[in-house]
Amino acid sequence: MYRVSGKQLVTIAMVSALFTALILVVAQRAFNRTEKNSGSFGAGIEPVTLADPSVATDEQNNIEIYQAYSPGVVNITNTMVQQTIFGAYPSEGTGSGSIIDEKGYILTNYHVVQSSTQLEVQVENDKYPATIVGTDRDNDLAVIKIEPPRDHHLTVIKLGTSKGLRVGQKVLAIGNPFGLQRTLTTGIISGLERPLRDPSARRTINGAIQTDAAINPGNSGGPLLNAKGEMIGIN
Repeated sequence: MYRVSGKQLVTIAMVSALFTALILVVAQRAFNRTEKNSGSFGAGIEPVTLADPSVATDEQNNIEIYQAYSPGVVNITNTMVQQTIFGAYPSEGTGSGSIIDEKGYILTNYHVVQSSTQLEVQVENDKYPATIVGTDRDNDLAVIKIEPPRDHHLTVIKLGTSKGLRVGQKVLAIGNPFGLQRTLTTGIISGLERPLRDPSARRTINGAIQTDAAINPGNSGGPLLNAKGEMIGIN
């Protein structure tokens, strides 16, 4: 949810096809930390049956993963107050997030929810207010929570691991670039253990995954998935 001008947005969209994006690989660590503080995540998750990626066509694998897990990728709207020489005024930014528990816990980037006065999460066609449960500014991570109705089944994004990844491995990114909900892009892992400069934390995050899957403003906080539909990183 970095703020850029319209001209910069067009430039970013053009070069995204030429340059690779950097993906954070600290989702597993954030999940483990939050699990220790908030009890057990993942209770009641229903398994999703996908065709074996080793025998399914690439197209079939893409379609199955999108149909199974895209409902678990949410759009986050952050309302905040901007201070200027003319006074304070409200502004909005958007990003993505992954539902990681049926109780309504959502994993996203810290900069997506930073300085918020109000958070709204859209899950498919439904919108809910959200609260921040915990943040890890150094790794640009945050966990927020919504309170869906008890009879509302949430699609949960299964957490995988970033260990054992290999350059050339297929990846899929789902997010809301430019406000276009649940957009799927695919690619491969182009590099591992990359450094990533994070402006919000003013530090370098090490150990990122480099991918050629298209990543644009609004994708921030969405999942990077492997061919099994498991989240191995955060856009």
